[in-house]
Amino acid sequence: MTLRELLNTNDRFAAVNGVQLTEVREGYVRAEMTVTKDHLNAGGVCQGGALFTLGDLAFAAMMNSHGKLTFGIDNTISFLHSAKEGDVLTAEGTEVLNHHKIPYCEVKITNQEGRLICAMSGMAYRKDAPMPFEGLM
Repeated sequence: MTLRELLNTNDRFAAVNGVQLTEVREGYVRAEMTVTKDHLNAGGVCQGGALFTLGDLAFAAMMNSHGKLTFGIDNTISFLHSAKEGDVLTAEGTEVLNHHKIPYCEVKITNQEGRLICAMSGMAYRKDAPMPFEGLM
C-alpha cells in the first residue's frame, strides 16, 4: 500500500470529512477538500477545524514521506480569508527543513481561484521506526 493510499484510508477523520491526498512526493504534497454544508460554522463559512484537518493531512503525508514514523508536535494556522460552500480547496505543502528528528514544513490552502485561504506551519518529531508503506503514490 502506498503512503497516499494508507493515509487516505486509515486517517478516518480526514476521510469522513472529505479530505483526500492527491499527490505525494518526498517533501511535497497536495490534498483537496470540497466545502459542503457539513463544513460550515454558525457564521455560514467553512469551520476552522475543517481547514485545519485539510492542512493536517497534507502535513502528515509530507512528514512521513521519508519512510520514518513522524508525528506533529507543533502547528500554527493563520486564517486569511473565508471559504464558502462549494469551494474546492487545495492544500499544498513543502518541506522547509528535513531534519532527522525535528522536521519543519509549510502548507498553503487556496481555493479554486487561487486565493490564499490560510497558511499553516509546523514541526514534527521523527521516530526511529519505519512508516510501513510501499511507494508514495
